[in-house]
Amino acid sequence: MSHIKDDAPSGQTLPEDRKGPHTRRLRLVTVIATFGGLLFGYDTGVINGALPYMQADLGLTALTEGLVTSSLLLGAALGAVLGGRLSDRRGRRRTILALAVIFLAGTLGCTLAPDTTVMVISRFVLGLAVGGASVTVPTYLAEVSPAERRGRLVTQNELMIVTGQLLAFTFNAIIGNAFGESGGVWRWMLVLATLPAVVLWFGMLVMPESPRWLAARERFGDALSVLKEVRSARRAEAELAEVRQLALEDRQAKTGGWSDLATPWIRRLVLTGAGIAIVQQITGVNSIMYYGTQILTDAGFSANGALTANIANGVISVLATFVGIWLLGRVNRRSMLIAGQIGTTSALLLIGLFSLLLPEGTGRAFVVLTLTVTFLAFQQGSISPVTWLMLSEIFPLKLRGFGFGLSALVLWLTNFAVGLLFPLLVEAIHISGTFFLFAALGVGAITFVARFVPETRGRSLETLEKELRTRYTGQVTA
Repeated sequence: MSHIKDDAPSGQTLPEDRKGPHTRRLRLVTVIATFGGLLFGYDTGVINGALPYMQADLGLTALTEGLVTSSLLLGAALGAVLGGRLSDRRGRRRTILALAVIFLAGTLGCTLAPDTTVMVISRFVLGLAVGGASVTVPTYLAEVSPAERRGRLVTQNELMIVTGQLLAFTFNAIIGNAFGESGGVWRWMLVLATLPAVVLWFGMLVMPESPRWLAARERFGDALSVLKEVRSARRAEAELAEVRQLALEDRQAKTGGWSDLATPWIRRLVLTGAGIAIVQQITGVNSIMYYGTQILTDAGFSANGALTANIANGVISVLATFVGIWLLGRVNRRSMLIAGQIGTTSALLLIGLFSLLLPEGTGRAFVVLTLTVTFLAFQQGSISPVTWLMLSEIFPLKLRGFGFGLSALVLWLTNFAVGLLFPLLVEAIHISGTFFLFAALGVGAITFVARFVPETRGRSLETLEKELRTRYTGQVTA
C-alpha cells in the first residue's frame, strides 16, 4: 500500500486515505460549509449592479457611495477577528451556524433599508457575517481535510465565493435589464441572498465539528469519531495520533491568544499572514468586483450593456478558480502567488495606459473589458485561492482561528480602504491614475512574496507547524 510521506523530523508516515463511503461524507461536508463562501461572494458582488440604482433611490454622493460599499468591509474586518476567536472557543461548526443567522438578518436589513443610514448599518452587520465566514469556513475545511486533498477542498470555498459573485452579476443583469425602470429594483437583487443563508443554517445542523478543534479540547474520542466519518479507519487512527501529540504540546505551551505574539516565531508568522492578506487586496481586485459596472460604463458601455458585460468578469473568475484548484495539486503555493502578482500588475498597467490613450467609445470599452477579464484570470486563478489556503495552513492549531482572524482583519481593512477610496481616487486622478497606483503597489507585493512567504504545499498541518517553528526559531522539534 502506498503512503503519504510526512516530512516531520520524526519521519512518521500516514496511511493512504482510500476511497469509500467516508469520501462522499467529506464531499457533503465541503459543499454545505462552502455555502458560507457563496454568501460571501454574493453579498460582496451584488453591490456592483445594485449601486447605480441605489444612487437615485437613496441620493448617494461619491462619499456615501463609498460608505455604502465599504461599510460591509469594515464589518468584515471586525467579524474576522470575532469569528476567529469565537471559532477557537466555541467550535467551527457552532460559529458557522451563528454566521448563517447574521447573514439572514443583515440581508433583510439591507433589503428593507429606507435610507442611507440604515443601509450602512445593515451592510456593516452583513459584513460581520462575511468576515466571520472568510475565516471560519477555510479553517473548518482545512482541519477536516486530509493533507493530500487539503488544497483542493479548501479552495472549493474560493470557487463558491466567485460563483456567488457570478450569480450576483447574472441576477443583477437579468433584474436590471427586465425591471430597471421600476423603483427599488435593487432590493430584489439583495434579497436573493436569504436563500443560501437558510441552506447554510439547516445544512450545518447535521455536519460534524472539526476533529482538530475537538482534539485541542482533549476530546480525543469525539475527534476520532469525526475522523472516521471522513477518513478510512486506519488513516483516522494514525491521523488522530499525530493530532493528539501536537494538541498536547500546544496546551502545555498555553498557545492561543494575544500573549503568544510575544513569542518571536509566532509574531513573525502573524506578520507574514498579514502581509499575504495585504498582497491579495492591493491588486485592487475589489475595485473591479464592487465598481466593475461603473468602470465599464466609464470605458464606453451603456448602463445596461455594462451590467451584461460585467457577467464576463464573473464567468472568468469561476473558470480561473477551476484552473487554480487544478494547479494547487501540482504547483507550489509561493510560485503561484508570484506568477499571479506579475499577471495582475501587468494587466493593471495596461488598463491605465489604454484608459489614458484610447478615445472613449466601443473600442476602448472592449479593450478595458478584455484586460479586466485577464486581470481576474490571474487574480482568481492564483492569488485568491492561494491566499485563503495559506492563511488556513500556516498558524499553529491552538492559534489557528486567532491568527487567521488577525490576518483577515488586515485583509478586510485593506479591502475597506480600497472600497472607500476607489470612487474618490477616480474622481481625483481619473481611472488611469488609479490603476497606475495599483500597479505600483503590485511591484511591492511581488518583492514581499519572494522574500518572506514560506512554502506550505505537501505537508500535514501538524508537520507544517513543526517546520515553521523550526524555521523561525532554529530549534528542531521532536
